[in-house]
Amino acid sequence: MPDVMSSSRLIGVGVGPGDPELVTVKGVNALREADIVVVPVMDSGERGRAEATVLHYVPQEKVVRVVFALNERTDRARREAAWDTAGARVAELLDAHGVVAFATIGDPNVYSTFTYLALTIGESAPGTVVETVPGITAMQELAARSGAVLTEGTEPLTLVPVTAGAAVLKDALNGPGTVVAYKFGRQAREVAEALRETGRLDDAVWGSALGLPEESIRPAAELDGEPLPYLSTLIAPPRREGGRGGKL
Repeated sequence: MPDVMSSSRLIGVGVGPGDPELVTVKGVNALREADIVVVPVMDSGERGRAEATVLHYVPQEKVVRVVFALNERTDRARREAAWDTAGARVAELLDAHGVVAFATIGDPNVYSTFTYLALTIGESAPGTVVETVPGITAMQELAARSGAVLTEGTEPLTLVPVTAGAAVLKDALNGPGTVVAYKFGRQAREVAEALRETGRLDDAVWGSALGLPEESIRPAAELDGEPLPYLSTLIAPPRREGGRGGKL
């Protein structure tokens, strides 16, 4: 049994938005070289995108499902307790196996559960080496699939989780550059209104289940106010005038 204080490694591996082909070579190698691959699941236990992607590259017996409060925002005590329980389980795996990979959709440093896990492990097993392997994000995949250009020249790029409220999104839309909105599905009506009020509706595009059989990519002008999948992504480019290189 390895010494958790000196030899354990926890590796957060970004496995992209859902298409198994969008996992990097480095990410695949990290998954295969780890002793155990942890995948987060909700209380309901259904297979998530991270687990489905991982199973394209490693055998089922190497995968350990750990329950996380992935969408718990209102009950802080329950959320903290769930993180502590999940962290304790991962600490046990580190103690028993030495190298543990944690698979997260998108990138482990962008709105990822891995951030909270790493902090928890840092407190409970301070000798653990924590590393990350970057992953392709939903906004990159949506841009590629829709033809939307994220940035040109000197344009800024603003990423907003709509779980922070539609008002935060509207403030960003009133600013310069491209605005990307994550997790906006439950506030689709408010998002459509914000796009319309800021003159950003016509060029905006949204997508959900990117890279999966049920993928949907549509112009934002088609938003009708009906709720969308929670993990829907929006790209709202700025007006671009002046032709090629006009933003340089």
